[in-house]
Formats: sequence, C-alpha cells, structure tokens
Amino acid sequence: MAEIKRVGVLGCGLMGSGIAQVAAAAGYETIVREVSDEVVQRGIGGIGKQLGKAVEKGKMAAEDRDAIVGRLKGTTNLEDLRDCDIIIEAVVEDLAVKNEMWKTLDAVCGPDTIFASNTSSLTIADMAAATRRPERMVGLHFFNPVPVMKLVEVVKTIATDPAVFDTAFAFAKSLGKEPIVCKDNSGFVVNLLLVPYMMDSIRALEQGVATIEDIDKGMQLGTGYPMGPFVLSDFVGLDTLDKIGDIMFKEYKEKRYASPPLLKRMVSLGYFGRKSGKGFYDYSGEKPVAMKLV
Repeated sequence: MAEIKRVGVLGCGLMGSGIAQVAAAAGYETIVREVSDEVVQRGIGGIGKQLGKAVEKGKMAAEDRDAIVGRLKGTTNLEDLRDCDIIIEAVVEDLAVKNEMWKTLDAVCGPDTIFASNTSSLTIADMAAATRRPERMVGLHFFNPVPVMKLVEVVKTIATDPAVFDTAFAFAKSLGKEPIVCKDNSGFVVNLLLVPYMMDSIRALEQGVATIEDIDKGMQLGTGYPMGPFVLSDFVGLDTLDKIGDIMFKEYKEKRYASPPLLKRMVSLGYFGRKSGKGFYDYSGEKPVAMKLV
C-alpha cells in the first residue's frame, strides 16, 4: 500500500480549511491552493484562530498548535501541488470548475498521485472521466465542521483500483475519522437519505402541517436529532441545499430531491441561512427568531 506523506487541498473555505487542519494535525505536510493570496491567508488564519481557542481552553498545547500551523502552506498555483501524494478537492459544487482543475493537475502530477473529491452530490466518475487516471480517483466526503465530525464517506467508482481505495480508506482513518464504504451514486449514503428529509420538512411547512419551531422541536425531541431540519438547513446554507437538491433531482428524476417553491424563493431573495443572517430563522438579534414565511 502506498504511503501518503504530503497532502494537497483544493479550496480553503469552510470545508477545505477544515480538511487542511485535520491533515496537518495528523502529521501530514499540507499545501492548500486558493484563487488568491487573500483567500489563502484568510483560510489559514482561520485555522490558527480555531487552534488558538483550543490552546486557551487547555485542550491543546501551544507547541502542538505551532507545529500544526508549521505544516500548513498556501499557494495560488495548482502546479505547486505536483509532489502531493493525495489531493483533496473542496471547491464549489460545479462539475466544470472541478474538472478544469483535475485536467491541469492530471498533467502536472506524478502517476501515483491519488485524486479525491469532497463533493456531496456529484458523482466521482464524472470527474475521473476528465483525467487519464480514473483508477486513481475516489471520493472523500467529509462533514461540517470537519475537525469535529467523525464521519468520512469513502467512495469508489467502477474504475477505482482496489489498492487505491484501500489507501484512501486508511488515510481517512489516519486523520482520526470513521470512514464508511460508499458506491458512486449521487448523494452517497448520508445525503441520499438526508436531502429528502430536509426537502419534505419544507413541504410540510408549505402545507401548513406545523410551524418552523414545532417541526424543529418535534424532530429534536421525537427522534433525538441534535437539531431540527430548519436549523440544520440554515447551518448547511439554503443555497447549498438548493444546489445539491438540483443535482440529485437531475440524477434520479425523483420529486423528493427537488427543491420546493419556498426554498427557491428564499434563495432568490438571498435568504441563505446563518451565513447571510436570514433563512428559516432571523439571526440579527441575540437569539434566532423563526421567520414568517407562509
């Protein structure tokens, strides 16, 4: 089994920075690529702040924080990832954008480099087909927040070399994660089941089944979920949920994956959830307040 020593990460946003953090924390030399120096520094700076909070709380020694940050490097040049043993992509959920990067990396990386995507809804085969190494491509789907969430969905396509899959699976374990095996279908395991649940919750609201607060409370107290579907939707981002639902609906042609009209209208108006200050809840005050949407 090939040994992974150097990790590349495409994207230093919420997911990319989290992946970079756990890779560096696990002892890997990690290089993160973003579109500008400003975004790179913001992402790595955010990692430093998160680690700094852990030091303040006594959960991490200052020297360990410094060692983790020391293993992180940023770049705006894809070619700087040429010597990475595995490259994990965590950019916008757009197949054309992802494949443009994979084509470039395919030409500059050595033949042994493993390509992995953190996509939550696109199929890995559609990315592997854009390269000359489909047997060396897998999915590594992390969950937000990456440093906290234990699950990683490890995805194999019909073209993935079994040895490459085993290496990727072992790599996920080395990050302190609990990997599960998934086949290459849109949504893998979690989103295949979670997205219809979230969409059905919005339809229930549209139909007047109950209020936002009562649906959230019902699912929390009745099923033991840590948060209700509307709090979760706001956390994920309503624009992200809409995009994922659209991709999965195109894949399966099943209504349960399609965005309800209310979700479409909210996204059009810029109600994206926590990140925009408004979603199913208004976050402008001391405590979130449910919006009057129907």
